[in-house]
Amino acid sequence: MRDQTVEIQESAGRILSSAIFRPGGKKLLAKGHILRAEDIRILQSAGMDQITVAQIEEGEVAEDEAVCAVAGEMACGSYEIQLAAGGRANLIATENCCVLVDEDLLRQVNCTCGVVIATTLNFSFAQKGQRIATVKSAPFAVSKSDFEGLINMLRERGPIMQARPARSASISVLYCDPINGDRARTLFEPVLRQKLERFGIHSHASITVLENKEHVARGLQHLLRTKPSVVLVASTTAPAGPSDVVGQAMSDIGCQIERFLAPVEPGNLLLMSYKNDIPILAVPGCFRSLKPNVIDLMLPPLLAQYRVSTWEVACLGHGGLLC
Repeated sequence: MRDQTVEIQESAGRILSSAIFRPGGKKLLAKGHILRAEDIRILQSAGMDQITVAQIEEGEVAEDEAVCAVAGEMACGSYEIQLAAGGRANLIATENCCVLVDEDLLRQVNCTCGVVIATTLNFSFAQKGQRIATVKSAPFAVSKSDFEGLINMLRERGPIMQARPARSASISVLYCDPINGDRARTLFEPVLRQKLERFGIHSHASITVLENKEHVARGLQHLLRTKPSVVLVASTTAPAGPSDVVGQAMSDIGCQIERFLAPVEPGNLLLMSYKNDIPILAVPGCFRSLKPNVIDLMLPPLLAQYRVSTWEVACLGHGGLLC
């Protein structure tokens, strides 16, 4: 890329290499603007007869072409690409979804030359129309060799990001208390309803049970028959481990205990299991407040039917201090 000074009347279709301002300081034309006939008339009326433009050279790829190509290769799922000013392409969610990010690949891509990518956080929930990533080019153009290397990396190892839709997601809740299950519903349901509305869930199936192994096991089996996306166990007690009542009930009905303890505060005492492909989360104390906790981190991927592993729960520790 090199700068070149040309006559105003010969500048149509050229790339403006620096911004042009009106006498009062207001921007007239932005850097990177492709000059049109009407722009030339305005500049001539301002007394300009020459202008500096950026000249793309052989072996370079124009910024808009580069960012659109990268945006098309870096992701999959429910998104669309919107070209923006200044060598930028935005990725916009086309429906409610969970954003899954390969953080290692993203770091490696951002160490290459010419193009950088910013995304929302891994496991974040995005609503339809929300920007979930942006791709930005170096001004005007990138090296063709750098561009092709990046595209090949994405094709071989990508995608960096998935916009995984949360279609027809549903929640079932087991409220339990050692004395009276209705007490748990009274304590937790108003907060839980508001929390779930953040994820587009406006109603949920629920039952109340006494918190003993047999009642909890039967309650879980009843809720699992409806095939929800996620089952939440809202208990008034805090378990000391999978050997407590809720964990024993999960084991008795054939659940695979995936994880106890999360590196998240609030929400350390997460107990997560799977019955076939349906996740069950016991998260004591996290239904008392609308403030962010481990539920807000775990629900987006689970509602999008993504199976969260022990390793991925462990990775929540970086940024897991929520308050």
